[in-house]
Amino acid sequence: MTHLAIAANGLRKSYGDKVVLDGVDLAVPEGTIFSLLGPNGAGKTTAVKILSTLVSPDPGSGALRVGGHDLAADPQAVRAAIGVTGQFSAVDGLITGEENMLLMADLHHLSRSEGRGTAAELLERFDLTDAAKKPASTYSGGMKRRLDLAMTLVGNPRIIFLDEPTTGLDPRSRHNMWQIIRELVADGATVFLTTQYLEEADQLADRIAVLDDGKIVAEGTAGELKRLVPGGHVQLRFEDPGAYERAAAALRETVRDDQALTLQIPSDGTQRDLRAILDRLDAADVHADTLTVHTPDLDDVFFALTGGAGVTAPTKEVVR
Repeated sequence: MTHLAIAANGLRKSYGDKVVLDGVDLAVPEGTIFSLLGPNGAGKTTAVKILSTLVSPDPGSGALRVGGHDLAADPQAVRAAIGVTGQFSAVDGLITGEENMLLMADLHHLSRSEGRGTAAELLERFDLTDAAKKPASTYSGGMKRRLDLAMTLVGNPRIIFLDEPTTGLDPRSRHNMWQIIRELVADGATVFLTTQYLEEADQLADRIAVLDDGKIVAEGTAGELKRLVPGGHVQLRFEDPGAYERAAAALRETVRDDQALTLQIPSDGTQRDLRAILDRLDAADVHADTLTVHTPDLDDVFFALTGGAGVTAPTKEVVR
């Protein structure tokens, strides 16, 4: 039986006449990475703030449970189970990295010896030991984000909210952060990730939800979401003009390139669809020299589902 780390039904939030979240449902299994994508102003940060007890949902929202605890009835238990790294660093630049860690240990009511031990362990884990005695203001952007996440882990949370944790980082620092996130989940944590980097969600998330105008417009794995938008195809390339012509006759809906001897066949990229194409080639006794499967990427999905590129977003598509 799958246990849910986060379960939200009919989550709603408005500020005056502005509806930010309009009946959002979320289900995040324990030990997974769940990514919430959406354009600026879609409501991602508001969702994180509500689920981490920083903001109250509107009356009329359904049941909200985090870490098995009811958000309304037992917010303190929720806080004890979670850690939050927001868009803006919580690091105090006027004190050292070690002092930032010890301050968090004090806030979690750890004993002096336990706090020092935890701080030293996390500073080493995040490759910050050499910089521990230096003011945090001297840290690079990547170091500050690592320190920020290390501070979040002082209380050993099993559910971690990461709100755009790699914004502003260079590619190397971003990839280092991805590895840290994977290790957290390998150790049994659950990560709720919001991000503006579609590649980040593609690389990390077990499941992705796309939020637009306060509603979840699609949900599924990265592969499932990519199959929601058109444009996927199989490309066959031939060296023998005769084989090329026989393949073109055997296949339907092909786009020909007679000069390059390539055929492009619409495909959703599934094994079943690919097998059907290969079966038709086998029946015609034709063998392609190369076969390439092209599927839309998350950029295509994002623009399609959030109303970009002239594509109308569906009411809701949930892929199970």
